[in-house]
Amino acid sequence: MNWQYQPLGKILVDKGIIDEDQMKKALIEQEENGRPIGEILIKKKYISEEHLAEALANQKHLDVVNLLDYSINPQACSLISQKVAQRNQLIPIDFRDDDLLVATANPLDIQALDNIGLITGFKITPVVATTSSINESINQYMTADDAIGELVDNDDVIEIDDDLEDVLTDETPVVRLANSIISEAIKQRASDIHVETENRESIIRFRVDGVLKEYVSIPQKYAIPLVSRIKIMSDLDIAERRVPQDGRASLMINGQKIDLRVNTLPSVRGENANMRIMEADKKAITLEDLGMDAENLKRFKKCFNKAHGSVLVTGPTGSGKTTSLYSVLDILNVPDKKIITIEDPVEKKTRGITQIQVNMKAGLTFATGLRAIVRHDPDIIMVGEIRDLETAQIATRAALTGHFVLSTLHTNDAASSVTRLIDMGIEPFLVASSVKAIIAQRLVRKLCENCKVKFTMKTTESMKEFGISKVDEDITFYKPGSCRRCGDTGYQGRLAIFELLIMSDEIGKLCMRSASGTEIARVAISQGMITLRQDGFVKARKGITSLEEISRIMS
Repeated sequence: MNWQYQPLGKILVDKGIIDEDQMKKALIEQEENGRPIGEILIKKKYISEEHLAEALANQKHLDVVNLLDYSINPQACSLISQKVAQRNQLIPIDFRDDDLLVATANPLDIQALDNIGLITGFKITPVVATTSSINESINQYMTADDAIGELVDNDDVIEIDDDLEDVLTDETPVVRLANSIISEAIKQRASDIHVETENRESIIRFRVDGVLKEYVSIPQKYAIPLVSRIKIMSDLDIAERRVPQDGRASLMINGQKIDLRVNTLPSVRGENANMRIMEADKKAITLEDLGMDAENLKRFKKCFNKAHGSVLVTGPTGSGKTTSLYSVLDILNVPDKKIITIEDPVEKKTRGITQIQVNMKAGLTFATGLRAIVRHDPDIIMVGEIRDLETAQIATRAALTGHFVLSTLHTNDAASSVTRLIDMGIEPFLVASSVKAIIAQRLVRKLCENCKVKFTMKTTESMKEFGISKVDEDITFYKPGSCRRCGDTGYQGRLAIFELLIMSDEIGKLCMRSASGTEIARVAISQGMITLRQDGFVKARKGITSLEEISRIMS
């Protein structure tokens, strides 16, 4: 190949990325400390990592790869260890014909590329990527694989006997495996980690944005040590494998404090474990963060000015009800208000609020706790969930006697919460008098901003309920794409769709005659209520989520 070598600085100057004066300053600093010119230019913020990668690729006539958008081949990156990859700032990403494609941040380091060729036995074809994307890819693809490999290599250190706790409390491969799984779950923004024992293997699955995906599998014989390590972390009895156990753990991962809510469950194939991840120092999530639009938020906040009454949040398990309640509490938590909560469990410890944990074994239920709370003269009470008639009666009575009550119910929409309370045994006139507002909600996945795809479709008669005035009109939507930033799912993060029912005189009259949820919903819509589907449709039109996601969550 006939081409002339050009200094990195000249390439950057010729492309107009930096000027001669900036280059001279960088060269002076290089003479003083001997650091690479590219590193100096980035530190001085003259260029970006992407500029450096392009210039290095140009210098060596190589391709540039954006690893955030590249689907890395796990078989390729498994050919070297994490330590080797980190030391050399490179990662194998794919196979090209008979060559191994290696992304490197420093294509001038020929010795490092030759070493990878010797380790893997492949001829190396280098491509250039940014340092940060290489580090992110190494952390994503190699951490758990190395820990599992170490576990298998040290097969003789795992003894399933009475001294298992002593083995697992040291820095053993099982300990490192557990830590790497938790660390990886946090990187992938998982809310839950599931350790599930099958016939021949244990499967580790993460719930990311409400959807489960398999992360890795390990030989079944390591399931007991792994679950036992999780038990030790959460102060559970490792010898008891016949009954479910609940516990908590706190640990530091990459300088971040993480709280885990741990549950174990015996099955016919072995003991399973679930870990709910909660960031201890995570900033409060507001209703705006959750996705409540300005008009609904304005109407909802008017309910907070009431001296008494109840506000209910409803939806299925995992729809973000508790998060919404905490968002309301953050607004109401002021020095001149006494707030007491009873929860199962206490999800987030909050300064200025007295929080009580349900303890069924000690006889502390929602109902008994609520009775005691009322005697402490609170202004605001939060009940984690109204599960039975007794709790509903006490909460309703508190809402009518000068307390502002927040709670959750399990119903499909806002209007059916009214009928649910009446079906539980609460007198209809008490429901009409005590309830001030009901929010129904679902969590939907947000489209990845990096890869979402715009498309148009014709409107139909069925879309009229969403405010579409013209049929056969072209309308713009977005659908999920695929990139590394979102893990090739097309989605990243979640927000809520809402349905806000404000109790009015007319709806109160419907309550008192025990009208159906359909009748109540019809009147609420005529008074301005936006339904869950309508709110989802609006967010889909704005490109925040997709029509497919709204259909999935509402089906």
